[in-house]
Amino acid sequence: MKNALTIDLEYWHSPELIRGFAPEKRDDLIIKMTTPILSLLDEFGVSATFFVLGAVAEKYPELVAEIHSRGHEIASHACSHRTLHELGRDRFEDEIFWSVRLLREITGDAPIGFRAPSFSIDNTTGWAFDVLARYGFKYDSSIFPVTTYLYGVQDAPLGIYRPSARNVAENDPNGKIIEFPLTILEYAWKIPISGGFYLRVLPLNTLKGMIRIVNEERPAVIYLHPWEIVPIMPRLKLPLQSRFITYCGIKSTRTKLEGLLDSFSFAPVREVLGL
Repeated sequence: MKNALTIDLEYWHSPELIRGFAPEKRDDLIIKMTTPILSLLDEFGVSATFFVLGAVAEKYPELVAEIHSRGHEIASHACSHRTLHELGRDRFEDEIFWSVRLLREITGDAPIGFRAPSFSIDNTTGWAFDVLARYGFKYDSSIFPVTTYLYGVQDAPLGIYRPSARNVAENDPNGKIIEFPLTILEYAWKIPISGGFYLRVLPLNTLKGMIRIVNEERPAVIYLHPWEIVPIMPRLKLPLQSRFITYCGIKSTRTKLEGLLDSFSFAPVREVLGL
C-alpha cells in the first residue's frame, strides 16, 4: 500500500508557538534546510507532496521550481501561515487567489491540494471547502481527527472522505473536496502518528508497527517540516510547553524518516488518491 509523504514548506517552527519570541530579522535558512531533504528523497526514489507557503514561493520561486522539476507535487499551504480563524473567509480567499497564481506561475500547473496552516479547518471554518472548490482544488489534508493542544476535530472520520461544509466531521457524498485526514491510530484511545511532534516523540519501531496496523485498512499520511528534518535553526527561549512541543525529539527526525522510507512505500497525495 502506498502512503502519502507530505512536507509543509514554511519558515520558523510552529508560528503559533514562537510568535512573539522569534527575532524579526533572521536568516530563514529555507534553502539550506530543504536541499538535503530533496537529496534524501532522491536517494530513496520517493516523490512527496510539498504544501508550499505563498510567502516562501514569492521569496524563493527557484526553490519551488526545483522541487517541482524533481517530480514532487506542489500544493498550497495558503500564504501567511495565519490560521483560517484569524483570516476569516474574505482574507482566506485572497490568500488562495494569491497562492494559486504564484504556484501556477512557477510550475505551470495550478495546485489541486491544500493544507490549512495549523490544521485550522474545523466546524467554524468549514466554509474553506467552498472557497477551495471555487479555485479548482480537488483535495484537502487539514483535518486532525482528534482534539489536541492546538487543533483537531474529535469526531471526524479517520479515513478518506468528502466532508460537509456545514459539519466537517460528516461525510457528504456530493462534496466537491476529498479530505485525506491526518493519520490517527484508534486503539484503546486515539493516538496521533501522522508526523511532526508525534513522529518526533514516538520510537521508530513503534511508529512502524502503528503504520502497519493503519495500512490494514487505509493509507497513512505523514507530515514533516524542513526545520524538523534538518534542525539548523537557532533555539529560541520559549515557555516550557512551547519549548517541549517545538524541540522534543528533533535530533531523531531524519533517522526516523529514513527508517520509514526504507520500510514503507510513499507517494504524493495526488497519486495516493488517484487524482
